[in-house]
Amino acid sequence: MSRTLAIAFATAVAAISMTSAASAGCYNCYAPPPCTTCYQPQYVPPQYRTVDETVMVAPGSTVAHRTPAQYRTVMVPQTVMVAPPSVQYEHIPPQYATRQRVEMVSPGYSYYAPVTRCASCGY
Repeated sequence: MSRTLAIAFATAVAAISMTSAASAGCYNCYAPPPCTTCYQPQYVPPQYRTVDETVMVAPGSTVAHRTPAQYRTVMVPQTVMVAPPSVQYEHIPPQYATRQRVEMVSPGYSYYAPVTRCASCGY
């Protein structure tokens, strides 16, 4: 009984393996032992580029410079204002810098390319 099961199992495995080769599209094809396939894997490394971007280092601002009033004594009992108090504004523009960063344009990938001529088997 066990011998019959073993033969049936071996027959089923052989049938499955033969149908998988036929379903792969390889009908009556023969590749000599050194050439296992007609395609070779090719690898394309990732592509990068450098991007320059302008960034603000310091925002613009306004600084107020206050000047107090100036007084002088004209006569002994009298003090007179010579210049009124004033405010002068200094505008400081924003400061920018250029920053470089590297960004990926395309990731690395692999693909299969057909072999033009196999040196070992001649195909």
